[in-house]
Amino acid sequence: MRESTENIERFQVDRLQQAAFAYFLEHSDPATGLIADTALPGAPASIAATGFGLSCYPVGVERGWLTRSDAARRVLTLLRFLDQSPQSRHRQATGYRGFYYHFLDLRTGERAWQSELSTVDTALLIAGCLTAAAYFSGRDADECEIRALAHRLYARVDWRWALNRGDTLTMGWRPPGHFLKHRWRGYSEALLLYVLALGAPEHAIEPAHYAAFAEGHDWISVAGEIHLHAAPLFIHLFPQAWLDLRGLGDRTMRERGTDYFENTRRAIALQRDHARSNPGGFAGYGEHLWGLSACHAPRGRQRLRDGRWQRFFGYANRGAPFGPDDGTLVPWAALACLPFEPEAAHAALTHMAAGYPRLLNKGRFAGGFNPSLGGGGPEGWIDERVVGLDQGLVVMMIENWRSGLAWTLARTVPAIRLGLKRAGFDGGWLRERDGACG
Repeated sequence: MRESTENIERFQVDRLQQAAFAYFLEHSDPATGLIADTALPGAPASIAATGFGLSCYPVGVERGWLTRSDAARRVLTLLRFLDQSPQSRHRQATGYRGFYYHFLDLRTGERAWQSELSTVDTALLIAGCLTAAAYFSGRDADECEIRALAHRLYARVDWRWALNRGDTLTMGWRPPGHFLKHRWRGYSEALLLYVLALGAPEHAIEPAHYAAFAEGHDWISVAGEIHLHAAPLFIHLFPQAWLDLRGLGDRTMRERGTDYFENTRRAIALQRDHARSNPGGFAGYGEHLWGLSACHAPRGRQRLRDGRWQRFFGYANRGAPFGPDDGTLVPWAALACLPFEPEAAHAALTHMAAGYPRLLNKGRFAGGFNPSLGGGGPEGWIDERVVGLDQGLVVMMIENWRSGLAWTLARTVPAIRLGLKRAGFDGGWLRERDGACG
């Protein structure tokens, strides 16, 4: 009976992973290779979703969902476009100083929505370039060109410029010449940004800048255990789609006797505890329905199914503990948490499949839903968006749970190893590699 249950669970996960992967085949532009931010008609490209797509193509090859030559062609189309697209201070350029605008026109690559030149989203894009380069290691002309272009794109990013003479990296820049006032200080998805900036072949930042970033960490005590707090799940998950942090800790983690992987397991436990206690009295919350992260929702005051009035936040970084929470959940959370808490993830998937069947759109989870609001079924309000970032995270985290592919590829990238070492990380595979080399 147990074997039968495990087979059903794996079949279910396989279907969800394949459907999520197909997003990148259906929503990439054939001429530029850029990938749409969402599945909505007319959506611009997101450079972050594009970075996830680059990292997902190797998964598709390994799972037999497209051929190696087709995947290489897709990667090469995109890298050639990025290499040749305009890099200047012009308002409609694709990027500047090696960085890229957060949103781009899917077909032309021009800046869209007056978006910012984004440091962290560029890091997600570069992580995708490096992952693809690590996978396509063959000697044929296409795979050699992939590696050469990935190296050139990485080397072009002027990470030092993005410091803007400060001790931490800025969040971005807008033309004609204004840095955003906020900086990446304190635990966030920018952990990946700092690793790449520290390990870069050109324009690398110094370890002191990572130390300044880590000084802003928010440490809390939970049931007598120290926890590095970040309320939304995506903060914990995005860097670890690439970085295998099992047993790895920087100085701040080692001083507290933990690591980022275990810290993420505690973050998941806190979210599940929050759903069980359900302080807001929201519909559906419980042991098997949890997951707060960045997502869209209605905005303003609305009446709930139970008659209460609730203020909704629109797009927000929802999280627990300490909120914000308006009853809106992200259904992809369980899938993305498979490498950390597989039993809890499978239980949540079974629960959603049985009780919330309308959450899937072409086999893909919507960006968010709110069972406390009225709607056509127990799901309540469902976001019409299927989001590229969510689908990429699902593909990569399922694969890290199944085979560790993305983690394995990232471990072979010398710049990632160097960036982690310069940030003060030790333990885990870093120590194993040091021992093997010694």
